[in-house]
Amino acid sequence: MPATTITAFERSPDRGRGLARDMRVRWALEEVGQPYGTRLVSFAQMKAPAHRALHPFGQIPTYEEGSLALFETGAIVLHIAESHAGLLPADAHARSRAIMWMFAALNTVEPPIVEWGAAKILEQDKPWYAQRQPLLDERVRTRLAELAQRLGEADWLDGDTFSAGDLLMVTVLRRLGDASPLLGEQPSLLAYIARGEARPAYQRAFADQLAVFTASQAPN
Repeated sequence: MPATTITAFERSPDRGRGLARDMRVRWALEEVGQPYGTRLVSFAQMKAPAHRALHPFGQIPTYEEGSLALFETGAIVLHIAESHAGLLPADAHARSRAIMWMFAALNTVEPPIVEWGAAKILEQDKPWYAQRQPLLDERVRTRLAELAQRLGEADWLDGDTFSAGDLLMVTVLRRLGDASPLLGEQPSLLAYIARGEARPAYQRAFADQLAVFTASQAPN
C-alpha cells in the first residue's frame, strides 16, 4: 500500500477532462516518481465529518502521508516539491522564483478564470449576464496578455527548467478549455500548455484521472 493517499471525486464534474484539482497533485507525484493511493469520495461524503476532519471546507483533494494531513493544492504541491527532487530548482534564487510562480498561478491568474467559468455555467440565464460577461472576459484577457508577455519565447516561466510553478500554471490555464477564444488570442500560451501536457508525468496523471471517470460511467 503506498505511503501517500489522496482523495478525488468519485464522479468528477469535469467528465474526464483533467480539470479537477486532484489532477495537480497526481501530476506532482508523477513528476517526482512517488507512488500514491486514491480514496474516491462522493459529494455527500465530502461534506461528512470524516472528510471534513481532513478538509474543513468539504472539498478535494486531500493528502495523507503518515501522520501528516494536508488540504489546498498549492500547499500539497509545495510539500511534494520540497520533499522530493524534480519540481524545485537547487539554486536558491531559482527556487524562490518557482515558488513565486506557484503563488501567481493560484492567486493572480486562477481567480478571474474561475469567476469567468462560473458565470458561464451558473449565470447565463440571469438578466445581468450579457453586461457582466464582457467584463469577466476582459479581466481574463488582461491576465493572459500579461502572462504571455512575461513568458516570451521561453519554454517555461523561468527559462528552460520546468518547475512546480509551471505545473500549477498549466493546470490553471487549462480551466479555460481547449477551444477558448481567449486562449486563442495568445498562441504562446497554447504552446506552453501543450508542452506541459506532453510531459510523460502529466500523461500518466491524466490517464489515472480519466480512468476514474470511465469507471464511474460503467453500468452497475
